[in-house]
Amino acid sequence: MSSFVVHSGHVHSVALSLRSPFLPPSLPRNPASVTSASSTLLINKTSQPPKAVSTPIRPAQIPRGVYPADSSPSPSSLRVSVPRIPYTPRNASARIPSAARNGSTRIAAVAGAESGLAEGGAAEQDEALEGEVEGEGEAEALAQWGAVGDEEALAAAAASALIDGSGDAIAGIPFFEWLSLRKPARYLGKEHGAIRKDWGSARVRFCLTYPEVYEVGASNLGHIILYTVLNQAEGVMCDRAYFVDEDMSQCLKKYNKSLFAVESQRPLSDFDTLGFSLSYELGATNILQMLQESGIPISWQERMDADTARHGGDAAAPWDVTNGSMPLAFAGGPTATSNPEPFSDFFDFFAIGDGEECLVEIAQCLDTCKQRRLSRYDTLLELARSVKGVYVPQLYETVPGWGAAVLPKVEGVPSRVLRRVATPNPLDHIGLVPLTSTVHDRLTVEIRRGCTRGCRFCQPGMLTRPARDVDPDKVVEAVEAGMRKTGYTEFSLLSLSCSDYLALPSVGIQIKNRLKEQPISLSLPSQRVDRFNDDIANIIGGTRKGSLTFAPEAGTQRLRDVINKGLTDEELLRGIKAAWDKGWRQVKLYFMIGLPGETDEDVMGIPKTIRWLQQNCRRGRNFLGVRLTISNFTPKPHTPFQWHTVSTAEFTRKQRMLRDAFVRMPGVKWNFGDVRLSAMEDFIGRGDRSIGRVIRRAWELGASNDAWWVNLDRCYSCWSQAIDECGLEWKYRRVVDGEWDVMEKIGDDRFRGQGGKSRLDVGPLADARLDAPLPWDIINTGIERWWLKADLQRALEATTVPDCSHSNVCSKCGVCEEDFGENVVAAIPPVPDYDGEFKPNRKRVQRVRVRFAKIGAMTLVGHLDTVALLDRALRRAALPVCFDNGFHSLPRISCAAPLPLGHSSSCELVDVEFTQKLSVADAKRKLQEQLPDELPVLEAWEEPIFRADKKNTDTLTKQLHAIEYLLLIRVVTEGAQGVGNTASETASEGAAAASGAQGAGAVVEARSLQEQVEEWVAQVLSLPSFTVTLQKKQGAKPKETDLRARLHKLRVVPQGSALPSAMCLSCNDAAAFAASTPGTSSSSVVVSYVGQHTTDGGTLRPEGVLTMLSQVSGRTIHLVHAHRAKLHLSPPSQPKIDFAKLRSIGNDETFRSLYRRFDGTSLLNDTQPHSQRDAIESARRAALGGAQ
Repeated sequence: MSSFVVHSGHVHSVALSLRSPFLPPSLPRNPASVTSASSTLLINKTSQPPKAVSTPIRPAQIPRGVYPADSSPSPSSLRVSVPRIPYTPRNASARIPSAARNGSTRIAAVAGAESGLAEGGAAEQDEALEGEVEGEGEAEALAQWGAVGDEEALAAAAASALIDGSGDAIAGIPFFEWLSLRKPARYLGKEHGAIRKDWGSARVRFCLTYPEVYEVGASNLGHIILYTVLNQAEGVMCDRAYFVDEDMSQCLKKYNKSLFAVESQRPLSDFDTLGFSLSYELGATNILQMLQESGIPISWQERMDADTARHGGDAAAPWDVTNGSMPLAFAGGPTATSNPEPFSDFFDFFAIGDGEECLVEIAQCLDTCKQRRLSRYDTLLELARSVKGVYVPQLYETVPGWGAAVLPKVEGVPSRVLRRVATPNPLDHIGLVPLTSTVHDRLTVEIRRGCTRGCRFCQPGMLTRPARDVDPDKVVEAVEAGMRKTGYTEFSLLSLSCSDYLALPSVGIQIKNRLKEQPISLSLPSQRVDRFNDDIANIIGGTRKGSLTFAPEAGTQRLRDVINKGLTDEELLRGIKAAWDKGWRQVKLYFMIGLPGETDEDVMGIPKTIRWLQQNCRRGRNFLGVRLTISNFTPKPHTPFQWHTVSTAEFTRKQRMLRDAFVRMPGVKWNFGDVRLSAMEDFIGRGDRSIGRVIRRAWELGASNDAWWVNLDRCYSCWSQAIDECGLEWKYRRVVDGEWDVMEKIGDDRFRGQGGKSRLDVGPLADARLDAPLPWDIINTGIERWWLKADLQRALEATTVPDCSHSNVCSKCGVCEEDFGENVVAAIPPVPDYDGEFKPNRKRVQRVRVRFAKIGAMTLVGHLDTVALLDRALRRAALPVCFDNGFHSLPRISCAAPLPLGHSSSCELVDVEFTQKLSVADAKRKLQEQLPDELPVLEAWEEPIFRADKKNTDTLTKQLHAIEYLLLIRVVTEGAQGVGNTASETASEGAAAASGAQGAGAVVEARSLQEQVEEWVAQVLSLPSFTVTLQKKQGAKPKETDLRARLHKLRVVPQGSALPSAMCLSCNDAAAFAASTPGTSSSSVVVSYVGQHTTDGGTLRPEGVLTMLSQVSGRTIHLVHAHRAKLHLSPPSQPKIDFAKLRSIGNDETFRSLYRRFDGTSLLNDTQPHSQRDAIESARRAALGGAQ
């Protein structure tokens, strides 16, 4: 049987080396641990800890040379017992289901996923495959890797870097350690759209550090905007860093490395300024964790002292990070703008308000201060004096007798720090396209900043005034350009209240019309239900209908008036009914409990409202499904309810009431906010400077990553202990500042302050506590305190205030002045005619097969993420990819087989089908321009789509039947003396194996190991079978599999052979791993094998080969690096011959030819046949007559 062999091409870039963590640290080495003829190797793909499986085995079944000399090999199958090996994928995106449809592998589920060890293969395949690859020649095949270009020079350079220590790893962490990380791609910083500026030419170096994991931070719009704006400034470079998971944190500790920025891979301590996004109260502990992992002192005082000590006690020494000074750490974001005081111990300064203009001015000021060689203190003083919106806590103090007031202690700084206001520019939103999926994996464009609805519980609405609409033409332009530059298929239009952007229907239709040839979808955040109508319903969704989220907030009309929601029951029903009529069968609704003045009737109004909506939105047995989120109201600074006190006991009671009601309601799913989290949010959010020591103590006790409820019990315990140790109480503000319930009852179902002479804000009964200084008074948001008190009084009276943006009625809040500007409302453009939904082009004109390499850092990107990357690259290249026939049509992109995480390759294949005929060279060039350098396109050629019988040709997955790998393995000998005792010796030995260097001692040692491995290879090949038991998941029935039947070829690569560049640095990785394992020594050898591949999981993975080698050798063998070298493809299937049809055609043509021999007169009575049948019959008679 013949085959097509796809081999590795000439890839001239040195790849990163990686190690598979599949094998356990040790395997059985003596007959005592291998005990029964019936025992099997159990490989368990679950997260259970390893368990030894040990039963007796006869010595006669052990191959000669493995154990004592009196043991003789047996021709019977070798069944061995080793520890149960748990298999847990290191990257969730590497686990792919198998699915093929109409000759095309769908994007979301690429065929050939996760090649597990399963039943399959036959001994006779060895002979067949031997003929397939024999003609190529093994030595010739290996020589191809280094025959062209400077491959040998690359190998020599890698060996040199290995010996002198310069060829380290990513951010100083060896490559094999990266494989133990969950989603290592999050730390690579190689996103499409990343702005990489020269480090040396930058005068000011920023690092925006987001205190959440990459998936959250990389999709945060504010983070992307500030990153873009800073890199656009002259002389300024900006990098990014994120909170790392526990696995990466352990790696940093293990190798004594600091937290690094993802693009430059430089420690955070190398940057001039670190900007933290503080968007949630409980995120402060993450910031302290990041500072510690960066090797930077936690508090501003400690950093100041460190700089002074660095310069010999000279506090006036110039602040210069390149000379050892500590970076300046600052914070921004909604929480920092609201109340910076609880965090004032940790930051050198705060950026208050919008940051687009403020951060650029900060960078310019820092540039000037560096040129003037100012000290750290003088630099901060200059920032506070010259840049509006900068708050430097060390320049302010609290004075005894003045309550919680924060007063300046230095002349020239503002008494109240002004909140900055900027107009959004949507073109700054076109940013990064991450290598891995994120929380909001789509393009996001801001259409409106600020909200003037005046909801009395809403802090963002009070902190972002005035409202500023973005010009509709700019929004359309930004979305159109962003979708083409990023390759996304989904976009979101962002605003605090996107429904109040009155140009939304027109903008949405314009965008859909302009991008109607692309499968795009629009999603919107939570909307106002009273503005939801058919126009908005028509623009939501696209190829996929998005979900709808509304926020009624309260269950009764009275309570909605108290909070100034401005929503009636009729408007609520009209909006939900419009969604139901437009095809939505489920909506998400947000409510709150614990609002000021709330009664049990208001609480039970929530389930009553849901029943009412379901009764009005049903058709037959189908009714509206509702997903509820019930949050606990937390009073926030700068809102009319900032003086209110909440009760955790009341929260718990009301949640229990609602749970009892929801249990009896079909179609309703609910989720409650944890009361303990609400208590912690309130404790920090309305705190003063005394909270700083509580935050630090809670972090020291282990509180971290609390925002995502990783371990809520531990988190709450840490905070409770910290509060006790600091001598405070959960309700400390009630004790210290006399906080009270503004909705205190005075009898007769009336509340204190409800109109008349009992007003709280003004008059003889006005409460002096409303005038007491508050910690956050240091921030000037533009809203006057008297207005907040008056709005609190209006809440007591259930009086609503109209939206000043659209009602032309000014609420007199005080914002609209020179410092903050005025409301900007865009003119409402007409809604254009809708050109219709996207219709996928399913015309299959051309199929192009692309061979690309996956090397370097891209080996750390999982298979699904790689496929998504290819899909977006094709969109950015504007190549006309055709779609399949699925309900949700997907591009016809088909991969041969998933490449396991960490493996390099130079023979990856992908088929792409186009709707029009293209130049293959042009398509290859356009695709390469959109791909990372470490995903080089090696070649492309055209393949047929249909066979001669018009049926689909075989897919890559179906054609692929065998894969060849090169494996760099490390053989460990514990307690060895004089063999690789130092890392440099091991490194030298590995370099000699990789580059063919003929070092004196290393060659002898490696050659000895080479001979041993060759002997083990021969023993494996001599085995009739090697049975293991596979248990794919816990509880599943174990399945026996013969690994030997899947192994077609296995050999040791001779020393001196040229290897692919991806293997060169692997020896450095082997040395690093050996050096990190005390008490062991190692040697490395390269082996090559050809193994079976099937779509049903019957694939021989490198770990299976190592299992066999480890068992026959009795040695511990680790996989340092695996390189996929060749893909063996079977010839495409040919259509079957229809002999009956051929006979029919032949007979018909025979009679026709006989008829054509006559002129119509000789031997034919009827010269003008009346039909074809008569003509054929006449021809037949004439033929018979002629024969006679």
